[in-house]
Amino acid sequence: MVEKREIGSSGIEVAPLALGGNVFGWTADEATSFTLMDAFREAGGTMIDTADVYSAWVPGHSGGESERVIGQWLARSGAREEMVIATKVGFMAGLQPDTIREGCDKSLERLGIETIDLYYMHKDDESVPLDESLGVYDELVKAGRIRAIGLSNFTAPRIAEAMEVADRCGYARPQALQPWYNLVERERYEDELAAAAQAAGLSVFPYYGLANGFLTGKYRSKDDLDQSPRGLRNVAYLEGRGQDVLAAMDAIAADTGAPLAAIALAWLMRAPTITAPIASATSLAQLSELTAALTLDLTDEQVASLDAASG
Repeated sequence: MVEKREIGSSGIEVAPLALGGNVFGWTADEATSFTLMDAFREAGGTMIDTADVYSAWVPGHSGGESERVIGQWLARSGAREEMVIATKVGFMAGLQPDTIREGCDKSLERLGIETIDLYYMHKDDESVPLDESLGVYDELVKAGRIRAIGLSNFTAPRIAEAMEVADRCGYARPQALQPWYNLVERERYEDELAAAAQAAGLSVFPYYGLANGFLTGKYRSKDDLDQSPRGLRNVAYLEGRGQDVLAAMDAIAADTGAPLAAIALAWLMRAPTITAPIASATSLAQLSELTAALTLDLTDEQVASLDAASG
């Protein structure tokens, strides 16, 4: 049975792996998305992460495509009571109070649900005072429109400021943080954000946990890099600590039979302050590599080897 972890002090519990919905309605069509969510549920997964902006970058899309697909799956599968749904607002439109209110209404409509379980500020908007944005979130909590508040792509000082504002104003406190974090870029989270999250009592849901696919073992030399942006972004990993990390992961894979993606995610699951990494898939084969992390129990020695290779 998959363990459950609480999101902050919200009372909401989730399995330690979240399914990323960024691909739904984009590189995974509706039928494929439904199949992936069915399989994730069957593997013991309980949380799906999306955003109102997914997939606005695609020609002909306006955003909300992922939420709409998830909503249709929830209606078809009858899985609403089992699944924790996280979504976000403000990445492109900012965090003006009316933008948050309208964004929440539209997300609820697309998702076909009455309450968003975890609602993130998708990125900080310093043009809006935190007492205004958090005040609207507090309204939404009191109205039963959302259950818990999340912060995504916030700096450590702004996390501390958000918590101070919430406490001073008597608003509902944020319960979760979504940062960039993986084995080959540990400093992006560990330098300041980890301590800030711990001090604030935030549950952490890292994205980019597979480092753009590098930690699946797909890219091992420059010959493996294609000319797509995804491939070219892995050059830095090859030239940095990436080869040492892959070697340590290969050794663990040889001992356990686990795919490298599962090892990378299992390492994140063991990291202090981490509640559940977020990862997406476009095929059942990819999904099975992700969900293998739910039953992979790394030893202390294996974790230490990964720490040493990636430190």
